[in-house]
Amino acid sequence: MDVTARTRFVRLSPLKARDMVRRLPGMRVADALRVTEFSNRKAALQLGKTLRSAIANARENAKLDASDLIVKQAVVEEGPRLKRHWSRARGSVSPIRRRMCHIRIVVTDGREQVS
Repeated sequence: MDVTARTRFVRLSPLKARDMVRRLPGMRVADALRVTEFSNRKAALQLGKTLRSAIANARENAKLDASDLIVKQAVVEEGPRLKRHWSRARGSVSPIRRRMCHIRIVVTDGREQVS
């Protein structure tokens, strides 16, 4: 059974987060939490929060055991951009795009659900 958790509108560039997300699929959730916990990156903090939320969703909503869970999918998608500007010489401006992302993590117990 698959369980999903999403964190939306994270003030983090998707490129910086995707570097960390590539390591997570296929890992047991305990190992994935350890990877995010011992990293100094901002992406690790947000991924850890989303992963803990997915574990809590699996435990509370789907009644799954947390020790059996595996990260099936971890995706970082583009979010909206905050458009700002930086004042330049002689009254002109340069654009600044502050990027956001949406993080989605899917955990599974490894068993397929029969319908």
